[in-house]
Amino acid sequence: MALMLALALGACSKTADSGAAGAAGVDGQPVIGGTLVYLDQQAHNNLYPPAGGFYPNGGILNQITDKLTYQNPATLEIEPWIAESWTVNADATEYTFKLREGVSFSDGTPLDATAVAKNYDTFGKGNKALKLSVSEVINNYERSEVLDARTVRFHFRKPSPGFLQGTSVIGSGLVSPATLDLPFEALGDATRIIGSGPFVVASETLGKEVNLTVRKDYRWGPVRLAQQGRARLDAIKIIVTPEDSVRIGGLLAGQAGFIRQIQAYDEKRVQERQFPIYASSTRGVNDSLAFRPDNPLVADLRVRQALLHATDARAVVQTLFSSNYPQAKGVIVSTAAGFVDLSDKLRHDPARAKQLLDDAGWKPGADGLRVKDGQTLVLATYESPNYLQNKEVLQLVAQQWAQVGVKLNVLSGDLGSRTIDSLDPQKTPLIPAMVGRADPDVIKSNYHPSNRNLLLQKGGLSQKVKSFEDDRLNALFDAIAQEPDAAKRLALTKDVQHHLVDQAYVIPLFEEPQVFAGAPWVRGVAFEAVGRPSFYGTWLAPH
Repeated sequence: MALMLALALGACSKTADSGAAGAAGVDGQPVIGGTLVYLDQQAHNNLYPPAGGFYPNGGILNQITDKLTYQNPATLEIEPWIAESWTVNADATEYTFKLREGVSFSDGTPLDATAVAKNYDTFGKGNKALKLSVSEVINNYERSEVLDARTVRFHFRKPSPGFLQGTSVIGSGLVSPATLDLPFEALGDATRIIGSGPFVVASETLGKEVNLTVRKDYRWGPVRLAQQGRARLDAIKIIVTPEDSVRIGGLLAGQAGFIRQIQAYDEKRVQERQFPIYASSTRGVNDSLAFRPDNPLVADLRVRQALLHATDARAVVQTLFSSNYPQAKGVIVSTAAGFVDLSDKLRHDPARAKQLLDDAGWKPGADGLRVKDGQTLVLATYESPNYLQNKEVLQLVAQQWAQVGVKLNVLSGDLGSRTIDSLDPQKTPLIPAMVGRADPDVIKSNYHPSNRNLLLQKGGLSQKVKSFEDDRLNALFDAIAQEPDAAKRLALTKDVQHHLVDQAYVIPLFEEPQVFAGAPWVRGVAFEAVGRPSFYGTWLAPH
């Protein structure tokens, strides 16, 4: 892989080094031109916008699509973008957007009310024939209504207070009507995604490289940004580079300008060379372990509580991570709207854990492992390559649980077995998970049966669930998604966090940012509210 990367970088490093220098600005002013080489740990898998939650997907979509609105990453306020204004009725069942004039997709199709309506009819209702799923950020969607060429209204069956913020997220990137006519499997081809963003996909080597070029006629950045015209870069070369050492080596050697997924133990090496680290918060559900109570081994609340108190999240952070990864104080990130500090309920207490297991009938056997009715308390989960050092995290948790007599097997497996087994509570009684979104709906997205359903309740995609269902939990999720009063909605958000921890459905571990590193000569990198980079204002200083 290192040789393949060297060959790829050799073809473009000259552009990255000297392309900007030829158009040097004065007194540090931004420069136009040059190619940014961006190394990502993983390849994208599909660019249907609601699939943008996978960071390699979102990293591309964020450059080639625009959204109706823009969530200011500093204030989290929703600001105009493609929609120059909007109105919302009192119970949040109707949203009306007035669109900017003169916006078009890169294939020349106008980005008008009809195009926006088709996007949201697809995102809100899905398209079974084309296997296009419903977006997890849209609840209770009924229909669109085109009022005129620049005005579109959306109707909802029930109040949907999270919709406005949902129009700003990566999963709501606007694509041309022609793109939405394609089946899901075709949207893995980046060259077939037509957006209205500042870059377009010029070429792709599937699984290895995506090349973006600037759209020179672009002139509709988020309304409150000073920059409105074309992006400053001429091009972005995204190269898939799984090996951490190769990504860092390429960056430090000046062959790449920006890289994603810096392991905590590599941060010092990068910073010692005066290369900046970007640790952007995802502002959503913390990196956690989620139980599947349909599995009889973790159906007993006392067992789940025992494992919660057997887990030392502080040791996980101190052993494996840096200051960019704060220990979790609750279900969601401490800077997220509706956060509640549940530290007192999450205390590491091995003595309490042992007592709870004793009370539940799990007694230490001859080998120290807990036994009940002839069965040993052995659990299993799969590591997730999407999360930093997840294997090491799970192995450390396994060591902690062993101290109270519980064995946790950490499995690797191929993608197929991980995907299938993760939907079976008998094979995967717990799973690592986190999700980013700067809105209270993010908790529903992670755990509701109609969304990611990480607890594996009845009514979701899994056909393996026999009986587990928490009606109170689901009622809280639905209430958050439907409460138009902001204060009441935040109160419900706190209630659901207490319930998740009181029932020991989840064990929060740490706040997981998206961590990037850049070369000192790469300037103007911005991040959306949940940590995906935007290269719209990026430029390459002479070096």
